[in-house]
Amino acid sequence: MRFIDEATITVCSGNGGRGCLSFRREKFIPRGGPDGGDGGKGGDVIFQASPDKRTLYRFRHQTVFKAPHGAPGQGRQKTGRSGSSLFIPVPLGTLIKDATTGELLADLVDPGQEYIAARGGRGGRGNARFKTSTNRAPRYTQPGEEGQTCNLHLELKLLADVGLIGLPNAGKSTLISAISAARPKIGDYPFTTLVPSLGVVDPGDGETYVVADIPGLIEGAHQGAGLGIQFLRHVERTRFLLHLIDASAIDPGAPLASYATINNELARYNPRLAQKPQMVVLNKLDLPEGRIGAEAFAAAWQQGPPVRISAATHKGLDRLRKLLAQRLSQHHATQA
Repeated sequence: MRFIDEATITVCSGNGGRGCLSFRREKFIPRGGPDGGDGGKGGDVIFQASPDKRTLYRFRHQTVFKAPHGAPGQGRQKTGRSGSSLFIPVPLGTLIKDATTGELLADLVDPGQEYIAARGGRGGRGNARFKTSTNRAPRYTQPGEEGQTCNLHLELKLLADVGLIGLPNAGKSTLISAISAARPKIGDYPFTTLVPSLGVVDPGDGETYVVADIPGLIEGAHQGAGLGIQFLRHVERTRFLLHLIDASAIDPGAPLASYATINNELARYNPRLAQKPQMVVLNKLDLPEGRIGAEAFAAAWQQGPPVRISAATHKGLDRLRKLLAQRLSQHHATQA
């Protein structure tokens, strides 16, 4: 299944059923009077946040959704059956926007959260409703109300506690596969990861948390370079960022260059992203050049000692899991 995080669709609620024109006809009741029932209400179109959904893939092939119409009224003052609501499940973190104006209509982040995108039309009234003392045999009814048609743009922003960011080949896919059950594609070349991956991490003595592996960013990502512009939106949902740096690629003459590049792209895409708390982690300490690069980075770094790991050999990963859990606990405490 392909990872699809944007889609434009059309939803149509059901029309209301027409009112019934009917008169009571029974033996020995020559003037039974009007008894036409009302039409049924048209079905609503309702989006529902579902934890079982991961992408917007189904909307790539189905772009029009129609709820059933209400049934017309019947004689003997029987109301027509209402059209059933059409429920459309979407992943947690789905934004629903007006496709024409871009107005945000709903942000579905909690399991079971619902948004009525289009309300069904009301059923028309039958002729029994129009009987009065001066008009005892009305011969007119109401047609049902038409349903609503809306063009909507769906946008998915993944919900995760920790977002992995960094340049291509920093080792993000290797790291998330080492600390969780996620199994993204891993290769010794840039842009191995073409879609975001989610992994659940168990620190061993605390609450589990979700880590998102965001495809590698490069300089100019905020303008569409590489794959970054497609996935920067997912970083917005994370509580804080784990900035992974390939220590073996650090230039001793400019050890903070890669760190500055990523943060510059975050700030230029959305200034609030650059203000998110970050944990800097130096990877590939199993390589001699990685240890040299880590020393150069630590000497230039002014915000405390960076975390040092080797995702390939799993060195330092137990400590990293616990540090992430502690950081999340601190974040929850400050937000409470």
